[in-house]
Amino acid sequence: QERLEESGGGSVQAGGSLRLSCVASESLVRRYYMGWFRQVRGKEREGIAAIDTEGGTDYADSVKGRFTISKDASKNILYLQMNSLIPEDTATYYCAADSTLRPPLFIGRGWVYNYVGQGTQVTVTS
Repeated sequence: QERLEESGGGSVQAGGSLRLSCVASESLVRRYYMGWFRQVRGKEREGIAAIDTEGGTDYADSVKGRFTISKDASKNILYLQMNSLIPEDTATYYCAADSTLRPPLFIGRGWVYNYVGQGTQVTVTS
């Protein structure tokens, strides 16, 4: 069974930083497009950052310049470095993997991904 397990969420003041981690199955890291999406209760999920198998990345405009996605293939970990956080970043953040949604497609609203983690809450206070 494939594995995606997020950690690193928490509460932070506006302007602060957090780094999310996602421990994944080796097969997902090696063969799938991976990324992060976030969701606020009652709203559509928003794909915000994605990375392909060769390290190519893409970002939603809402986080571009503030968030950085990366992965350590030797440890099977996906990261999301979040800087200059604002209250609008408050959401549950999920790690996801998909076999067909390359990074430009991974970004967007409402996508259904092949594999999704359990989520980690990020709260940004003003």
